[in-house]
Amino acid sequence: MSSKNHTTVDAASFTLPASHLMAKLPAIGLVLFAIGLLGSFVFGMKEKEQFFFSYHVSFMYFLSLALGGLFFVIVQFATRAGWSVLVRRFAENIMGTLPVFALLFIPIIAGMHTLFHHWLDRDAVLASHALTQKSAYLNLPFFFVRAGIYFGVWFILSRVFLKASVAQDKSGDLGITRRLQKLSYPSIALFAFTLTFACFDWIMSLDPHWSSTMFGVYYFAGSVVAIYALLIVLGRLYGGIGAMSKVITTEHRHDLGKLMFGHLVFWTYIAFSQFFLIWYANMPEETAWYGIRTKGEWLNISILLAMGHFIVPFFFVLSRHVKRNGIALFLAAIWMLIIHYVDIYWLIMPNYKAESAAFHVLDLTTLLTVGGLFIATFGWLSARSALIPLKDPRLPESLSFENM
Repeated sequence: MSSKNHTTVDAASFTLPASHLMAKLPAIGLVLFAIGLLGSFVFGMKEKEQFFFSYHVSFMYFLSLALGGLFFVIVQFATRAGWSVLVRRFAENIMGTLPVFALLFIPIIAGMHTLFHHWLDRDAVLASHALTQKSAYLNLPFFFVRAGIYFGVWFILSRVFLKASVAQDKSGDLGITRRLQKLSYPSIALFAFTLTFACFDWIMSLDPHWSSTMFGVYYFAGSVVAIYALLIVLGRLYGGIGAMSKVITTEHRHDLGKLMFGHLVFWTYIAFSQFFLIWYANMPEETAWYGIRTKGEWLNISILLAMGHFIVPFFFVLSRHVKRNGIALFLAAIWMLIIHYVDIYWLIMPNYKAESAAFHVLDLTTLLTVGGLFIATFGWLSARSALIPLKDPRLPESLSFENM
């Protein structure tokens, strides 16, 4: 019971009712998945290259949300955070979708020779000194070994943290929190390593002549902005269920808003730093990557990112009043999720069509395919356990949380 609002914490009050719309997420997700799959098959048969690149954008977008959820959970345990306990179960269920991405990776494997043709073409590798130098790393057997490691680490971490947290709802074992806290420290290192190299392998190697040691941090920064935005959205969508409206307050939304704001500034810092260093060095093998993205239609997307991922949301979310206004913050979070997709599109799609930045119907159908399965899995996990960690020892702190 909270000393502030006297809300009784019991399983019934924080269980998703079968009649509620959010309980239909598994069914909604599967319907979207089926529609997207059918559409992708129909349109993809005619334009296979477009399908594989569109699918890759959707895959990396939703993967960023799942990895963002994993990061959020790990960091909350590592820092012994109390304020976030009430929204942590959302992040736990989001990271719980990570095993599904091993299945969703199959189309990426099928499209290897389309997506990664530069370093998979033996003649092209032999003709390029840069690709020859990278061939010890960029080769098919090692690529699959690394992918197996990434998915293995993510599966284990997401499974251990989610399973233990849900088990604590029943047992109330305080030792679970202590064990997860100790596990969080090496988990941060494993997370950083796997996310960084997965970005190198699955996005940066689409153009293997280009490289940036900051690229993993760039993708990470966008993922963190997106997970805070998604938690804000979920907090509002689930806010009217049972006692949720009484426990997830303006104070929690305010903190999520502050963290989303802080990390969109961090994303901007990384994005600018990467661009500025490459521009200043002016090395042809590095500037070519930005050369595509600063010409023609792609220049418009670059400007949209500068305005939509930083300038506009910076001044909008900067206000304390916006962060404490449920509707305004919700709309800002929706916008950040949309612009994050544009960012992933901007990273991947110029490798397929350097002249045109136009969206294709396959961008929508693949988004429905991957997103539908992501939503269905998240909804299924949400219905299997309480919506908050019922017996977490820091729950009282979260219930009575107030911003200073």
